[in-house]
Amino acid sequence: MKLAEALQERADLNRNIEQLKSRLNNNVLVQEGEKTVEEPAKLKQELDASLERLAYLIAHINQTNCDTKVDGQTLTELIAKKDALLLKISVYKSIVYAGSQTSYRARNSEIKIKSAISVPDWQTEVDQMAKELRLLDNKLQATNWNTDLLE
Repeated sequence: MKLAEALQERADLNRNIEQLKSRLNNNVLVQEGEKTVEEPAKLKQELDASLERLAYLIAHINQTNCDTKVDGQTLTELIAKKDALLLKISVYKSIVYAGSQTSYRARNSEIKIKSAISVPDWQTEVDQMAKELRLLDNKLQATNWNTDLLE
């Protein structure tokens, strides 16, 4: 199994677990003399099997990410770099947005508000980081499809 396939299965399991949780919540109480729409015991078995498989995948995905190197860095390091870059881009975009706001004055005597940053310079940095993020994500995706899951 390729790492990318394991990642897809992990995502599917997470969605399935949420659905099973909802289905269980909808079937744990029933009016006396009535039957539940679905059997809670069967749903519990499905949930337990999904959770067991999820734990297996998470352990092996993490092990694979720690042991696989690309350009001298582990996948874990690249993922951490990607997460930090996503956060940085989000913060910078927020700052650019705030710095871009204009304040309108009804009279010339009112206080004039102006940006304390160079919005175009910050936007240029955001654009450069977005490109770096795309390239990093492409590298991760390619590696995921070319790497066998360590089992």
